[in-house]
Amino acid sequence: MIHDRPVEVEDRAVAGHWEGDLITGRQNRSAIGTLVERTTRYVLLVHLPHDHTADSTHDGVVAAMATLPPGLRRSLTWDQGKEMARHLQITMATAMSVYFCDPHSPWQRGTNENSNGLLRDYFPKGTDLSVHPAERLAQVQEELNNRPRKILDWQTPAAALATLKSRNL
Repeated sequence: MIHDRPVEVEDRAVAGHWEGDLITGRQNRSAIGTLVERTTRYVLLVHLPHDHTADSTHDGVVAAMATLPPGLRRSLTWDQGKEMARHLQITMATAMSVYFCDPHSPWQRGTNENSNGLLRDYFPKGTDLSVHPAERLAQVQEELNNRPRKILDWQTPAAALATLKSRNL
């Protein structure tokens, strides 16, 4: 549970701790996985074109995390959705601990909730998210990660992440 996370996750002192969720489309029939790094606010979008089952979510999260160096894969905090039923396999594949929020407590993943709000400008509620190809998700991901953020002293999440990667994390 979220209360078992190390203190370093809460104070954002150490990079590599992620928050994740799904944004869902019309009648919850389509979804896009969202992953946000807590320190840099860097966003990874997970393409789920056919369904958002535990198997599809597992495969998408593992593939997205494989693009990062091990030092930027420390933990993942998610809500209690059934799409994370394979969380132990995600931990084994990524070496990331997975923590779960308390029921009905989305504010415990506030960075991810904020990012999901930004994503709704691109992917409005009530629309079919399965029509968006992986290339569109990559384009939106790039736009969000190159948007300066006040919380980062007007640095972009991409620049903040690049700085961490250059330190060989």
